[in-house]
Order: sequence, then structure tokens, then C-alpha cells
Amino acid sequence: MNIGVDAAALGMASAVTAATNDVTAGYWNPAGLTHLEDHQIALMHASYFANIAQYDYIGYASPIDDRSAWGISMIRFGVDDIMDTTQLIDNQGNIDYNRISLFSTADYGFTFSYARKLPVDGFQYGVNAKVIRRIIGKFANSWGFGFDIGLQFERNDWKFGLMLRDITTTYNVWNIDEEEYAKIANAIPGENNELPESTEITLPKAQLGVSKRFDFHNECSLVTSANLNMRFEQTNDIISSKAVSIDPALGFEFGYTDLVFVRAGAGNFQNVTQLDNTEKINFQPNIGLGFRYKGIQIDYALTDLGNQSTALYSNIFSLKVDLGIFR
Repeated sequence: MNIGVDAAALGMASAVTAATNDVTAGYWNPAGLTHLEDHQIALMHASYFANIAQYDYIGYASPIDDRSAWGISMIRFGVDDIMDTTQLIDNQGNIDYNRISLFSTADYGFTFSYARKLPVDGFQYGVNAKVIRRIIGKFANSWGFGFDIGLQFERNDWKFGLMLRDITTTYNVWNIDEEEYAKIANAIPGENNELPESTEITLPKAQLGVSKRFDFHNECSLVTSANLNMRFEQTNDIISSKAVSIDPALGFEFGYTDLVFVRAGAGNFQNVTQLDNTEKINFQPNIGLGFRYKGIQIDYALTDLGNQSTALYSNIFSLKVDLGIFR
């Protein structure tokens, strides 16, 4: 749930809390759904770790009336066809490759969003209810639940946004198959002898954003955005304390006639300790391209350009379609 969706947003280093205004706002800031004028659907695919893991997203959103909107989305991050070799050796000590089976491990995030404009002009809010489903083959599975709240405010061509994620903490409860666990509990003497923890808690996070669009006389435009991503714990973020850690992000989108877009951004600023115990600031630069025509938008992003961070680069593709074009 932390990776993000939409190649357009990821190309801008995810600095879109204030500017998001389409179906993907269900992830970035549900308050942005109030800008929808028609039904919209979005798809995204990315591969991670040399195509070992697959990351997919689908979202749908629609206006309810001129003041409110709703949306639903699903994210899946999974690794498929993992070899289960726990039964490779039989009880006689013989290796039998026919005893190898395959399984998948996957995380699913289902988000239900509602947004509404407030009576105060320029203000809108949104709420997400999230259901988390995690599956590790036949060995274990879990359910989790959480909530997000988002706000947006517009004044004099400036946009401001606040996204509070997991405001009640997102609570995950695991169900572990003890029969399957017993088969491998003593595979290595002295290890794996106790069941893992059965609960996980995701702490709240906050994202504060600002954005402004500049239009030029030659049908060109420039959108500039900035985010402060805050976690309420001490991390390796560039600004870090026991109370809060802050990771800034910057994003830019240059557009021509609202048809072709070029994007760039930098985020994930981290203090990384080197082998000689000195510290170096690493960051993740991203670039992207987009094309929009008659309600169909295709976007591409290349993340971690130049390998400036510890994250691996990824090629990300996404599609957004205004379903009104089919009427």
C-alpha cells in the first residue's frame, strides 16, 4: 500500500497529494475524486526484482452528483510459482523431485472511497475504507482493516492537500496453518520452533502537499508539486527525530496542448550509512511520459533513474479511460 499507483504520479515522485483529480485520487487523496466529471477507470502494471514480483492496480470512480463522488480500487503485489521444497526429502532421506510443488504469495489491498465538497468554497474531503488480504500459499493468510482521510483546498490557482493514512492504525491478523508449520518446525534444529507473531500494526502516516499550474501563451503548461511525507517514528529520512520523520518529494509535469506530457521528480531522500561509517544522502529520481487523446490517457514512468537510491528501478505503464467516450 506504500508503493503508489499510476505512472503519471510515480513519474512525478508521487508528489501529487494536492494535485490529484482523477480516478487514482482514491489512492493519493480521495478528496480529489470530487473533480471527476464522468465515470473513469484506470489500470497499471509494473514488474519488480527482475520480473519476479508483479504489481497490478485497477480502479473505478464516478461522480454521484455535482458535490460528491465515489470509487473502488484493488492493488495486488505478488510472487507466483514459488517452489515449495519443504517435502523434497522423504522420511527415508531420499531426494524426490516429484515432491516439489508450487505456491504463490500475494498481498491485496481493496479500497472503497467517498468524497464530497464542503460548504466552504474550494474545500473538499475524502475518506477511504481499506481491506487488506495477504496470502502465503497454504501456509498462512491474514485480513486487515484501516481508514484514510484526505483534504484538498484551492485558492488563487494554488492547490493544497493533506492525506492522513491509516489514521486508526491498520490492523492485520494472521491465521497460520499449524499442520503445515509442524512439517518444517524442526527442519533446522534450534530454529523455526515457535509460531511467528499473529498480528501486525501499520502506524499512521501523513502527507502534506502543495501544487500550482502555470499556463503559457504557446499552449504549454507546467505543473509543479511538492510533498512532505511524514512518518511518526524515527527512520533514515533526511529529516528524522523520535517524534516524526520527514521525506520531501518534488514533481514537475510539462504539457503541450494537454495532449503530450513530460514528467520528472525526485523523492525518497534518505540518510544512508556507507561502509566507512560516513553518511550519504540518497534519493530516487524519476521521469515519465504521457499521452492523452479524447478521454484515453497512456502513461509511462521510469523510477530510480541513474540508480541514486537503494531502490531498484522499474518500468511502469498505466492507462486511464473516461468511459463517457463510449456513449
